[in-house]
Amino acid sequence: MLAVALVLAVALVLAVAPVPGGAQTAAGRRIGVLAQDIQPGLLETLRDELRTRGYVEGRDLVIEVRNAAGRADRLRALADELLKLRVEVIVAVNTPAAKAAKQATSTVPIVILRVADPVGQGLVASLARPGGNVTGVAFMPDELGAKGIQALHEIAPGITRVAALYKGDNPGALLVVTETERRSVQLGLQFQRFPIRGPDDIPAALHGTRSRVEGMFVMDDGAMTKYRTQLAELAIRNSLALVSIYKDLAEAGGFIAYGPNLPSTYRRGAAYVDRILKGAKPADLPVEQPTKFDLAINLRTAKALGLTVPRSVLLRADDVIE
Repeated sequence: MLAVALVLAVALVLAVAPVPGGAQTAAGRRIGVLAQDIQPGLLETLRDELRTRGYVEGRDLVIEVRNAAGRADRLRALADELLKLRVEVIVAVNTPAAKAAKQATSTVPIVILRVADPVGQGLVASLARPGGNVTGVAFMPDELGAKGIQALHEIAPGITRVAALYKGDNPGALLVVTETERRSVQLGLQFQRFPIRGPDDIPAALHGTRSRVEGMFVMDDGAMTKYRTQLAELAIRNSLALVSIYKDLAEAGGFIAYGPNLPSTYRRGAAYVDRILKGAKPADLPVEQPTKFDLAINLRTAKALGLTVPRSVLLRADDVIE
């Protein structure tokens, strides 16, 4: 009997012993990803960083992904689905997803990514001391569209009329557009807003702006992610210099992109997940801001638009697409 008891005791110890990265078993380590839309490559970056930190998906960790495919109205129901699965952490990608997750729970930790001004959105008390169940990586509005428009003005000072194309029901987009408008006016540019409901509105919006503006800032959120190439082609066809936040749109044919490096943002998100799974509380983890930004310029598009990019700007660019 003593031997049997000893064997059982050893088995119990082995069963509960932690594995690398602080993870336990797949059943006990379940996280959710909630997104208005998410590019597969960036989701893989999140997974890769978690693997680096010792979490093997299917062994130490289960990742439940809920993607609203651009429809913000579905996010709350998807957040509720994740909570029913008893996830330990929700990674909320984009402002609407973060707000939906926050509305769904005040106790389950939420790691935010690509959220503009979480203090202003009521998600955290402050960046240094979040004070609730939300933390993560936040973007400040003045780091996004405003600097892209400034780069456009430096490259093409002849452009005097610009507009913003954005999803009208995205509160984060509205913050960024407001800051972009402020900077545009400071530069002496005329500015117009073109809120849309979804990707089906994009062709009409671009065509309608052709006679009124020469430059367009696109708030490239979930509503437009899958339509980048078409968006860039339509912009060139309508003689619009397209500025965006993420270099994916410049790679797809847009003119300029200036914004945070997304892979590094998702890796920082994985670091938050790791710390929370090891016992840290979101309230004690300051919200970070990106430290790496990318300036991408598409020279093929510049040529199509009849624009010349100064060498001084090219030397500053992180990516020059030829």
